[in-house]
Amino acid sequence: MEHAKKDLAVEICRAAGRAALTYFKDRSTLIVDKKGDQDWVSEADRNVETLIREHLNAACPDDGIVGEEQARQTGTSGFVWVIDPIDGTTNFVNGLPAWTIVLAGVFQGQTVVGVIHDPIHDETFVAVRGGGATLNGLPIRVADGVPLSSGTVAVGYSNRVAPENVLPIVSALVSEGAMFHRNASGALSLAYVAAGRLLGYLEEHMNAWDCLAGQLLIAEAGGRIEEQDADAMIADGGRVVVGTLDVFDALQAMANEAWLT
Repeated sequence: MEHAKKDLAVEICRAAGRAALTYFKDRSTLIVDKKGDQDWVSEADRNVETLIREHLNAACPDDGIVGEEQARQTGTSGFVWVIDPIDGTTNFVNGLPAWTIVLAGVFQGQTVVGVIHDPIHDETFVAVRGGGATLNGLPIRVADGVPLSSGTVAVGYSNRVAPENVLPIVSALVSEGAMFHRNASGALSLAYVAAGRLLGYLEEHMNAWDCLAGQLLIAEAGGRIEEQDADAMIADGGRVVVGTLDVFDALQAMANEAWLT
């Protein structure tokens, strides 16, 4: 089941990426609404999510769907698709080339399929539970043997948490000699951890559509993630701490000290 769902998810994400890229190249006419500080939604987000839902409903009419911009659709199969039509909307509307299409598949509380597609760079990150992780069809692994003092860790934050809560994390990373990175697309940063480009990622609260696919990618690429129930993440979101085998324990300790658990 998972491999068939994976092939479908890749096909849909690539179609969604083509649609989003058309909007990105003509941003002067884009209608954008503000949901909160640094929290935007554009007609591209809404229309791309509609496109993804239409493809899913045609191929898997019994599956449930949860998306960032539209109401939840209940299914009967027990399989739930989780959509972020454009992760990194702030980047998207400002012309920054760091945004992505995200699609995860959840079954019985576990993420079993994850796809993160970057149309700008034509990079498609794919994971199947128990089947490994790939980038454009080639296997990927997290970095190995790289200490914090020789690598970069991404840090995320949003208007859902106190802004001062991110400062202890940045301070701790700098004290360890690490570089810190923020590209305003949590999903893309998670994909970069899986691909060995970043050592880890920390964020106090993420929504399921931003993180489930990336967490599966990292786990399947040989990294470590905090164990969470995917259904609970869909309901409430939660903190995300991921990293390579070399740095995960240190990153988790930083998170535990900075954020109440």
